[in-house]
Amino acid sequence: MDLNPMDILKPIHLSSDSLSENAPLTAVEMGKLWATYTGNSMSQQILTYFLHHCDDEDIKILLENGIVLTKDFMERIEYFFKKSHFPIPKGFTEDDVNYGAPRLYDDTFYVHYLKYASKAGMSIYAVAIPLIMRKDINQFFTYCNNCAVALLDQINTVLAEKKLIAKPPIIPIPESNDFTHKQNYLAGFIGDIRPLHALEISHLYDNIENNTTSKTLLLGFYQVVRDEKIKALFKRGLDMTEKSVKQFMEKLHVENLQTPSHLDHLVTTSTYPPFSDKIMLFHKVDMFSIKIRSFANSIAVNGRRDIALMYGRNLMNVGLFVDDGANILIDHGWMESPPKAYDRT
Repeated sequence: MDLNPMDILKPIHLSSDSLSENAPLTAVEMGKLWATYTGNSMSQQILTYFLHHCDDEDIKILLENGIVLTKDFMERIEYFFKKSHFPIPKGFTEDDVNYGAPRLYDDTFYVHYLKYASKAGMSIYAVAIPLIMRKDINQFFTYCNNCAVALLDQINTVLAEKKLIAKPPIIPIPESNDFTHKQNYLAGFIGDIRPLHALEISHLYDNIENNTTSKTLLLGFYQVVRDEKIKALFKRGLDMTEKSVKQFMEKLHVENLQTPSHLDHLVTTSTYPPFSDKIMLFHKVDMFSIKIRSFANSIAVNGRRDIALMYGRNLMNVGLFVDDGANILIDHGWMESPPKAYDRT
């Protein structure tokens, strides 16, 4: 099947100086380039440590591909920044990781982590592409998105071939088009509660997949973190995430639909920290921030009041976690700020 969109779209023969590569960076371009650079500087260190403790040859290739992409993306962003005399973000370096520290996770976890990280990257690119006007930077984010799609294809192949994850639930194919005529379509607490529809199932499954990965990463961080205040925050995050996963799983299990499994067993017993407290705290604040977007997207396609309330409560709890985590980053002087508008006061 030919998937080239230009085979069916008519070309437009227009050009604009405001879209050229010499145009000044807009706030959107600065922000998305900055976030992508910072996130990839973190991923490069995490993935390199994982690669130092990986035995499975197929999973090694996935990690190597992930590292190659992080370096490639950062080099391309540095070109844009240097051309505009924009300061290169400090991000994260080898000072934030001890490659020689003992293994903290099983090889299998790395595949789940890569899938989560790839989806997180795509969420940045999906917002950037329609808002960025400069053609060279728009093409860069399109390239990033295409790379993430290609890596995800490899990740899903490894997950499926090695039987490391349950397939999404199967539901019957409709016999005909169906229109809703009763208000109880929205009910979820009492009365005649309809079965979950496909979009609700999709987001419940996705949130379980994301949160089981997030919890496993956090469990390892909790074992090795040194700062007691950060350790207490991580414990709170573990309890919160476990509760969320149970809620999401229950919604699917009630209707005899399968769910992804817990991954907690993929954490070793090591208590020797391979990562700095700084990179671990930033990583979890970042991952919980992405949950906010994921839960909001889930509410947007949901049609049942009980599920909307469930996501709403989770949104509030996650928001408080992110706020408290950001305050700790600020207290330690670890919060690198994105570019800001001019303060005219």
